[in-house]
Amino acid sequence: MKKLMQNLKQIDGKGYKAYKSVQGHYTFDDFDLYIDYVQGDPFATPSKIRVVVPAQKRQVKSEWLESQARKIAAEDVFARKVGTAVAKGGQFIKGSGKSGQILFDKPGQEVLERSAVQIDSASITACISVGLPANGRKINGKEAEKLFSNAIPTIIKNSILTITDEEISKVIELADQQEAIRNEMFNNNWVSFIANGSILPRESGISNRPLKDAVPFKSPAADEVEIQLPHQSQPIKGMAIKKGISLIVGGGYHGKSTILQAIERGVYSHTKGDGREYVLTDSDAVKIRAEDGRQVTGVNISPFINNLPHKQDTQFFSTENASGSTSQAANVMEALEAGATTLLIDEDTSATNFMIRDHRMQQLVKKDKEPITPFIDKIKQMRDQLDVSTILVMGGSGDYFAVADSIIMMEAYVPYNVTNDAKEIMEKYPLDRDTLSDEAFGDVAERYFQQNSLQTKKGSRPKTQAKGLTKIVMGRTDISFDDTEQLVDSSQTRMIAEIIQYLDRTNGLGAKSLNKLLDDLEEQMDKSGLASFTTFKNQHPGDIARPRRYEIAAVLNRIRTAKVTQQ
Repeated sequence: MKKLMQNLKQIDGKGYKAYKSVQGHYTFDDFDLYIDYVQGDPFATPSKIRVVVPAQKRQVKSEWLESQARKIAAEDVFARKVGTAVAKGGQFIKGSGKSGQILFDKPGQEVLERSAVQIDSASITACISVGLPANGRKINGKEAEKLFSNAIPTIIKNSILTITDEEISKVIELADQQEAIRNEMFNNNWVSFIANGSILPRESGISNRPLKDAVPFKSPAADEVEIQLPHQSQPIKGMAIKKGISLIVGGGYHGKSTILQAIERGVYSHTKGDGREYVLTDSDAVKIRAEDGRQVTGVNISPFINNLPHKQDTQFFSTENASGSTSQAANVMEALEAGATTLLIDEDTSATNFMIRDHRMQQLVKKDKEPITPFIDKIKQMRDQLDVSTILVMGGSGDYFAVADSIIMMEAYVPYNVTNDAKEIMEKYPLDRDTLSDEAFGDVAERYFQQNSLQTKKGSRPKTQAKGLTKIVMGRTDISFDDTEQLVDSSQTRMIAEIIQYLDRTNGLGAKSLNKLLDDLEEQMDKSGLASFTTFKNQHPGDIARPRRYEIAAVLNRIRTAKVTQQ
């Protein structure tokens, strides 16, 4: 620490690039400081530092590391504490550009594996970004001393060094309970569980916090199950959605889309107080929607679409500007290709002609003139042949009653099981539309992305950079994925950008199918960690969080320079 302070005094007033001399390792009273990367300009991306607190200063209990879920939960609660301490820092460092900025990747409502805080048996590491102070483009050494001698130690003191074992135990216990629910779901063939008392509505369209005074969720009696959880004596009760075809129906503004949104976010665990901490969903569930204008490359959409005008090949379908129906067909087939076992669909964001064709339209437009086989005619084949479940929000077509295994009606945010009522309606008013007679669903083709799909160079240097939640700039190409709804954190997007750059750097696409590529990426994350994809493996890994395989695939599928083959 003394050496660092002396160095800052010596370079005070010099050109900004002299800051490079402070890069290195310094020992403070309660932690080790690693300055891994120094920005070249006060207006550039802030510098990267790691603060490593040894176990002698803040005990690391072995039970925190007993499972991956526990480790992620413990890292998450430390990250929340550090994020709060950064926000409350109270230190004002003067200077030009990004001088004195202290940035930290604080978690949102979801509990994700991320690089911001890393725990092992020997230490707790916090990865922070700081703007090194300057006056113009000259070093402001006095403010830099204040940054490192006061601001950073205060943050660590008010977070890692003061968090109690009791606080950590509570999040560990919640992680155990969430894992117990997931195990019960697997053992009982449930694709989702929503606990009684859950708060599903969100505060607003731009806030992910729970809505105050919302109606707590209460399961219909026919769907209610109970699960004995660790760390509490009373079992938890709630609604189980079984594998198969489930409809969520009801009038407008009664909560249909709200419950589906909670289900789609249930692929992640949530923090205590979110209202959805006991809402859990099949981790291989994928939200499907229409996506006009998206890029589609070499996808076999023939199970749904055939005989397009001009003899366009739908077994190897490509377009730079997909329609609503072709984009939704491609989204279904890409999800199945990547390994999805549950599809989540809201009619409000679907292409009508992809979802249904009623009897009158079938009489007017004959089958040999209609290239689309609607989803209703394939949904049972997906269930029976592919073991793929569907949860579908439907308010406009009762034809889906004929294919549903279970029907839940939302009324003023209260769910009711109306399966028997719907079946009685079907007996009274039989389906008059012609149904598909084909027995086979069709092929889910395996695609192979070619290495030259990844064109990361802009000039002589490769560069792939995330821009917010739903955009990545790869070289000279923008990759947009605005409608990838289960991507929840910009740090996941940064991780996908790192993966693209890694695959380019290592020629990682190889001769692998997309599914095998996703398997390999997940295996590397499990075994070697998120940082193994970055160029700073043993240093500050960047502000990244783990994406699911389906969101990685979604980005790769939307690369406009993609080139694929099928086998």
